Amino acid sequence: MIGFDEKKQIFKIDTPNSSYVMGIVGGEYLAHLYYGQRIEVNDLGYLLDFPEEDLINASVGNGEKVSFMDRLPHEYPCHGTGDFRQSCLKVRGPQGNWGVDLRYAGYEIVSGKPELDGLPATFGDDGETLAITLRDDCLVLKVKLLYSVFPGIDCVMRSVSVENQGTDMLYLEEVLSACLNVGEGDCEALSLTGSWARERHITRQKVDVGVQLIESARGISSHQHHPFYALVSEHAGQESGEVYGMHFVYSGSFQGIVEKSQHGSHRMVMGIHPQDFCWQLKSGESFQAPEVVLVYSGTGLDAMTRNLHELYREHLLPRKWVYQKRPVLINNWEATYFDFDQDKLLAIAKEAAGHGIEMLVMDDGWFGRRDSDNSSLGDWKVNEEKLRGGLKKLVDGVNALGMKFGIWFEPEMISPDSEVYRAHPDWALRLPGREPAQSRNQLVMDLSRPEVREYVYESVAGILRSANISYVKWDMNRPLTDVGSSYLPADRQGELMHRHTLAVYELQGRLCREFPDLLLENCASGGARFDPGMLYYSPQIWCSDDTDAIERLAIQEGTQLLYPLSVIGAHVSDCPNHVLGRSVPFETRAVVAMAGTFGYELDITKISEEERAAIPAQVKRYQAYAPLIQQGDYYRIASYQDNHYYDCYQVVSKDKKTSILMFVQVLAQVNRPSRTIRLKGLAIDRDYQIDGKVYSGEALMKAGLVMKRPHGDFRGEIIEISMFSR
Repeated sequence: MIGFDEKKQIFKIDTPNSSYVMGIVGGEYLAHLYYGQRIEVNDLGYLLDFPEEDLINASVGNGEKVSFMDRLPHEYPCHGTGDFRQSCLKVRGPQGNWGVDLRYAGYEIVSGKPELDGLPATFGDDGETLAITLRDDCLVLKVKLLYSVFPGIDCVMRSVSVENQGTDMLYLEEVLSACLNVGEGDCEALSLTGSWARERHITRQKVDVGVQLIESARGISSHQHHPFYALVSEHAGQESGEVYGMHFVYSGSFQGIVEKSQHGSHRMVMGIHPQDFCWQLKSGESFQAPEVVLVYSGTGLDAMTRNLHELYREHLLPRKWVYQKRPVLINNWEATYFDFDQDKLLAIAKEAAGHGIEMLVMDDGWFGRRDSDNSSLGDWKVNEEKLRGGLKKLVDGVNALGMKFGIWFEPEMISPDSEVYRAHPDWALRLPGREPAQSRNQLVMDLSRPEVREYVYESVAGILRSANISYVKWDMNRPLTDVGSSYLPADRQGELMHRHTLAVYELQGRLCREFPDLLLENCASGGARFDPGMLYYSPQIWCSDDTDAIERLAIQEGTQLLYPLSVIGAHVSDCPNHVLGRSVPFETRAVVAMAGTFGYELDITKISEEERAAIPAQVKRYQAYAPLIQQGDYYRIASYQDNHYYDCYQVVSKDKKTSILMFVQVLAQVNRPSRTIRLKGLAIDRDYQIDGKVYSGEALMKAGLVMKRPHGDFRGEIIEISMFSR
């Protein structure tokens, strides 16, 4: 999959349908030559449009070196020495100035994929990794570029480490993880944007000369921008057009940039946001940047999606949970908010158990004096006025009903009105001389402090040790502001944002090791930290606080573009919806929630008899579909966000024998009694049975399936498709 042509000085990385090619220019500079459809030849140096003497004399005495540097498609561009496009590395040297000039110093190709110290990353022994070493002899700086691939997947995983091999202190002010140079031509930038309760909407913008960017400087990957950027050819669709994607395996502040240069070429970069970032690198120390996943498709978005789904299922998600059955749960948040006690929870559990629901999750409000959101975060002690007899008694009571038990935490936060804050005000992030700004009446713990990390861990682990708890919802309800630490010295304050993210990884990794059977679900005000980094620790993430089924269509479509359905936290909630006030039929709410982990977010003791009676069949149906949802190939057929009338996607088993079609009619159209849907992913030479009728796979995919729809809005259904043997 990876090779080096010594004579031509060409590196070539092949996946099943793509090739990634780099070359050593002038014996010293590493240049990007090609990324695209798989190509068998590697002699692509001619793509560098330079006079031969420029290539030979690039590094010594060339009177036009600046022009050369500003045109060369650097594989890892640096700041300060002639490349004025977006850079990846900016280093402040011992004299206080900036400038890095990296030269090629060697390579190795190894089997497998090395771990990244302290960071989540894709993994697998079946892969192969290319490590290219670059050096700046003036700074005595070593940079190692890693490229990994796995069999059968059209993705290239990239990461960077920077090592100070000199004696002077260096300061890293920008360390992005990857750069991708793409040629000329009209294209669009595709990203996932939004806000609270409307996360990850698919957005496309024409790319023109200059810079476009997505970013989060909030200390989390954020509701507003998702750490994914793609260049797509104009009018690229689900099954046509070129796609160059970059997905960042990181959960903190990030920046992704697309730049169209004066010469018409494009450059994409992705990495930790350089705002408020400065990492002190002492002699002998290294800095490891997070991983970026590159993905190329020459046949549209569907192929990109399936490659990312396969990569994350097989090489990122916790192995225990990838294909293991997930419990259908009921969460009490929208049922009770803070107003509950043990009797109320047991009443919900008893009713839920009788309808086939498998787990009760106790949300916010069980600890300290937590009767609203204005106190007690950090005081992780059970409120025995609410839970008489303690947590274990409640858990045992739920277990006696045949149900598992889950619990909510927000470990990274601290309330000013809490015992722990009154004892340790220095445990919260704050700027000297300023009163820190609150959000949701809370502050952020200073996780750079070892004693804070230990306190946070033992607070969570102690509760888990005290009772038979199967699931944890780890929440995080505000961005980072007032980013100052009384623990870190003045010249290391620029490390604080990144150190917070590393601490979250450390805590969740430690939790998963001590409690290997624990099902961990991440959450951050809904979907503010839905990213590949968190999936390394938790096999599912709460998709959005907006549980309205119709709003969820666009949110889940954007999420499904990148992530397997099995990681998407989705529940059936009460109506009128608590966020929007809209009412949607109970069955349609269930159809939409089938796109993810499936559960309920309502008071089952108060809904109508008709809705309660529908739950057992919904649970049974989800359990039957779960293996297909976890393992099958996803195909997007129609987007409500685009057409404004209906939404439709399909999941097909790997052997193409079974499939389900999810269809939601949002708005009925006058005088339109039916709609024809062209299916995808079936075997063209086999027959399929739908509702007792037999169709050829070729007919279903080319001519389509007629969907007869009743009058009315918000109608959803799931259609089962199975291979038919005559």
